Amino acid sequence: MTTIEQTIRMEQDGAVLTITINRPDALNAFDRVTTERLAAALRTAERDSSVRAIVLTGDGRAFSAGQDVKEMARETADRGPRAIGDQLRDRYNPVIVRLRALEKPVIAAVNGIATGAGLGIALACDLRIASDEATFVLSPVGIGLIPGAGMTRFLPALIGLARASELTFSGERIDARRALEIGLVNRVVPAADLATVASEMALSLTNLPTRAIGLTKRAFNHAVLPDLVAHLDYEAGLQEVAAATEDHREGLAAVLGKRRPFFTGR
Repeated sequence: MTTIEQTIRMEQDGAVLTITINRPDALNAFDRVTTERLAAALRTAERDSSVRAIVLTGDGRAFSAGQDVKEMARETADRGPRAIGDQLRDRYNPVIVRLRALEKPVIAAVNGIATGAGLGIALACDLRIASDEATFVLSPVGIGLIPGAGMTRFLPALIGLARASELTFSGERIDARRALEIGLVNRVVPAADLATVASEMALSLTNLPTRAIGLTKRAFNHAVLPDLVAHLDYEAGLQEVAAATEDHREGLAAVLGKRRPFFTGR
């Protein structure tokens, strides 16, 4: 079964549902419509008993470049810093919560760049397989913002507080091999093999007791992410503070103007 709805593509093969973010010309950046359609696809996966494993990936050379910067600029101009906090509360945080509540295994097949909210969504998945051409940017510090979409919770849990601090403060871009070394991803495979390996892993999971996997996931959430909803709301509040700074305005203007930013710490 194949369904196509513009920016999100869903393809089911047996008990495996593959959800593809389909905005390759925009590096699969999330605008409002794409985020809403991803949430709808996850609801479908949750409710459909024929689906027992999910693969989430991107089309083209990116997994996702995160929030659509042009849309961010428009909404911030209209509503101020509150708009950025609301983007997290209304769009991304519900997707993060649904990924963790979905009692079926979810594999992120990271095919290219993953940053911002795109990386947060990948980290909320249960397993991550990366192409050897994938790259990761762990912080939007370049535009004066903090890691959002759950990254301030998932990164320390996955790679430790000290390493998370180093990589997010610097905004360093890391390659797939480095991501594997620090525990950000489970496996790295040749780019040409990514879709096949992800599908094979998902298929192997469908042959296991799905209910037991779901209950295990619930127990992990209870142990490691017991207050995820509250943390996501707190993170969104901090993002609003960051969005009100001069450094954010400068960083965003620099990105849109394709120039280097000049930060003053204000």
